[in-house]
Formats: sequence, C-alpha cells, structure tokens
Amino acid sequence: MADRIKVTQKRSMIGVKPKLRGTVRALGLRGVGSSNTVPDNEATRGMIRAVSHLIDHEPAEGQ
Repeated sequence: MADRIKVTQKRSMIGVKPKLRGTVRALGLRGVGSSNTVPDNEATRGMIRAVSHLIDHEPAEGQ
C-alpha cells in the first residue's frame, strides 16, 4: 500500500454544504483541477470517502 494518495478536485464547490467545503479545503484543494498528495491514513481515507463525489483519488507515484 502506498504511503501517499494523490487527490484531484473534479467538481465545483457551488451548492455544496459548508462542512464538505471544509473537508475539500483540508485536503489541500483550491479549485476544479487542483491536485495534492496527502498521507494515506484512516483520517484521510475518511475525508476522501465523505467527498468522493467531488474528487478523484489514486496512489501517488514516485514517493
């Protein structure tokens, strides 16, 4: 299992509840098309699960 996950925002935050907006911001995403690598742990996986309809995720390569 990779120790990092690459997350990419694929949908707009317009009309999204504030709690989910905060979750996306906590993942380090600022707008559609932005990407960030985050640690692969239970907390991060829970955040990804909560906003899976707004983001794409994949194992980070070259770490």
